[in-house]
Amino acid sequence: MAISLTERAAGEVKRIMQDQKVETEMFLRVGVTGGGCSGFSYALQFDKAYDEKADSRYDIHGVPVVVDKKSALYLDGTTVDFYEGLEKRGFTFENPNAVRSCGCGSSFQA
Repeated sequence: MAISLTERAAGEVKRIMQDQKVETEMFLRVGVTGGGCSGFSYALQFDKAYDEKADSRYDIHGVPVVVDKKSALYLDGTTVDFYEGLEKRGFTFENPNAVRSCGCGSSFQA
C-alpha cells in the first residue's frame, strides 16, 4: 500500500467530510505536486474523478482514499497523521522517501 492514515487522521477526514457535507461518492485524494521550498508538496483534496488506469483506491479506517500512480512512487510507505497542539494543528506526513523536508513539513525532496 502506498500510504496509510492513522485512526486520528481518518477521524479528522470523516469530521471534515461531515461538517462540509461532502458528497458520499467523493474520496480523499492524496498526491504530490511540484513546488514548495524542497521540491515537492503534499496535496490532500476531496475528489470524485477516478481513473482505473492511473489511480489506486484504498479504504483506510473507513475513509475512501485514492492515490495516482505517479504520486505513489514518492508516497510509498508514507503515514498521514493529524496533529493538534498549542503550536500547530493539521495533517502531517511521515515519508520514508523524503531525503529533505522543509520546516513546516508541507514539502519534501526525494
